[in-house]
Parts: sequence; C-alpha cells; structure tokens
Amino acid sequence: MRIFDTTLRDGEQVPGCKLNTTEKVELALQLEDLGVDIIEAGFPISSPGDFESVQQISAIIKNATVCGLSRANQKDIETAAAALKYAKRPRIHTGIGTSDYHIKLKFNSTREEILERAIQCVKWARNFVDDVEFYAEDAGRSDNEYLARVIEAVIAAGATTVNIPDTTGYCLPQQYGDKIAYLEQYGDKIAYLVNNVPNIDKAIISCHCHNDLGLASANSIAGAISGARQIECTINGLGERAGNTSLEEVVMIINQHPELNLFTNIKTQKLNPMSQLVSDVMRMPVQANKAIVGSNAFSHSSGIHQDGFLKNAINYEIINPELVGADSSKIVLTARSGRSALAFRFKNLGFEFNRDEVDKLYNEFLKVADSKKEVKDEDLIQLAKQIQPKTAVV
Repeated sequence: MRIFDTTLRDGEQVPGCKLNTTEKVELALQLEDLGVDIIEAGFPISSPGDFESVQQISAIIKNATVCGLSRANQKDIETAAAALKYAKRPRIHTGIGTSDYHIKLKFNSTREEILERAIQCVKWARNFVDDVEFYAEDAGRSDNEYLARVIEAVIAAGATTVNIPDTTGYCLPQQYGDKIAYLEQYGDKIAYLVNNVPNIDKAIISCHCHNDLGLASANSIAGAISGARQIECTINGLGERAGNTSLEEVVMIINQHPELNLFTNIKTQKLNPMSQLVSDVMRMPVQANKAIVGSNAFSHSSGIHQDGFLKNAINYEIINPELVGADSSKIVLTARSGRSALAFRFKNLGFEFNRDEVDKLYNEFLKVADSKKEVKDEDLIQLAKQIQPKTAVV
C-alpha cells in the first residue's frame, strides 16, 4: 500500500498552519525518513513561496516521489513541471471535478466538456513527466457510470494513478442495505471502478478522503479493501475544514489487521515523534484523545480499566506504545480510579502497603480526588505520610 502524504499541501491549508520554505523542507526530509512513498510538496502556481518550496524539496528528496498539485489548465501544469524540474521521481497531480454539483454549479459546464478537459490536462502533464496522477474532485458524490468513463479516458491518456476523492467527507464506507443509495458508498465506489473500467489495471487507484463526518480513515480502509493501492493522508489528520485521513490511523489499522494483506513502508516507531514535530512546526496542538498520537492514547483512569490493564495490558491496549514511538502507558489517578491503581502508583513511588493500609489510604485519596481533576505524585506522598509503611524506599 502506497502512502501519499499531503501534509505540506492539504494539511497546510488549515488556517494558521502556513509553512515557510525552510519548515517545508525540514518536514519533507522527516516524511521521507518516516517511509512515506509520495510527498505532495505543494501547489506551485499558488504563490512564489510555494513554487520555491516544491523546487527545493524536489532537489533534496532522494527516495520518495515528489508531487506538485495543479488544476486542469496548461499554465498550472507547466508551473508544476518547472517546480519539479530537479526531482528524481517527479509526479504532477492534476484533475477536475466530476460530480454534477461541480460540473454545473462550479464550472457551469457539461459532462462532455469536463471529460474533454480531464483528458487534455493528463496529456499536457505527460509532456513533462511519466508519472501523472489524475484527481476526480468530488468523486464521492459523482455518478458512478460517468466517473468510470472519466477514469477510463484519463488512463488511456496516460494517467498512472487515479485519485478518487471524497472531497466533502460525505460517503459511508460500505453499502448498508438496499434503502441507502449505492452512489454514496466509498468502498463500493472503488469496487465499481475496479469492475467497470476496462483499463483499470494500467493505473493505481488512490483514496483521498476528508473527515467532515469523521469517516475519513474508515472510508480509506474500505477503499483499500476494495482494490485501491494508495492512500492520501496527513500527519495528525490536518487538512481543509475537519481535516483529511490521518496517516497514523490508517497505517496502524493496516498494521493491526494483517488479515487485510496490506502493508506499508512506514516506520511506525517514528509516528509519535513525527506527530509532535508537525504539531510544533505548524503550531497546531494535537487533541488529547487523538487516536495513536494523542497524549491520552495510552492513558488509563477508570478503575475497571486500570485493574484489567494491570493484570494484563492486552485487556485494554491493542497497540504497544513503543510500536508507535509513544511514552509508556500511564495510570492516571482520578476519582474514578480503584485501589489496584492506587497501590500501583504508591509502589512506583517506593511505598509498599498492605491491603488494610491501602483501604485506609483509598478513602483519603477519594477526598483529594474529588477536589481536583488528577491526583499527582506529590499528593500521594502527602497521603503516604499518614501511615507508617512497612517499607519505604523514598
């Protein structure tokens, strides 16, 4: 499974996350080290700064493909090609909207005119590079039969990758019964293209899903199961509006489900450090409960969970924190914590208490816990002073 990272393009479109060239180059080098297959470095025609960023990244990246975005017009494509001039593996990413919403309301055009423009933009791009990716914007809401016609035509024109974006994050992953219109099921849409585009074997199908309904990762995995072989994503799920597919999520879904027979080149131990770097450079905090890379992803505060975790981590953790470069699991003490967690934390501080002593301390602990959100080590030490422990190593 190819991992196409668009943190430097779609991720940078988040308000307040603008990157300068130095920052983009720094992140691009780290993305390559992470194991990303394709780095979408920017939208060269959008500004002189973005052109310079794509050009510098192209010159310095050694192994990953470097991609530049363009719209379906000649000047955009020529500018992208110029920015990618020094890339060892250049890719031009060009395309146009294929839903009737875009055709009628955005372009004031017709299906036939859009089909012609799609073919033409791929041909222009092939004049400069052998690796051309075509995006069918708003494919998630596009008519399947028409979308299949467009995809067949652009592959015939020379597209090597065909991107099927759920641009508005509207799709559901799979069809859930006859009462739901089949056109809005992302996994089924990919399967439809696999089965109805005669030359589909000549190109890689790519998933580019947005997270407006919180389904970006689920839709991308559904697409991969149905035959897509590239997922477009961003670190921390950054992107337009509610964001894009989160790289760390789809990578670890694939990692944790070997039965899918899907594999990536991502060095998973670098996921948390990469997440933190992107958060720092783009000045965008990661929410605490974010899957895989959130500060609470491996924290346990409920007494029931803590007891089960302390008996065997597999009871409540399906991923070893070290596998994704996270700190060790945390037992967080709150008013919902139990005696086993309290005894565990006391032991870590060097105190050994018997059951009766823990019971007595627990009642005092609850009084403290009810007065604050989290009980810290200094609070525990104060509590421990109330009892003469059998053994104290502090």
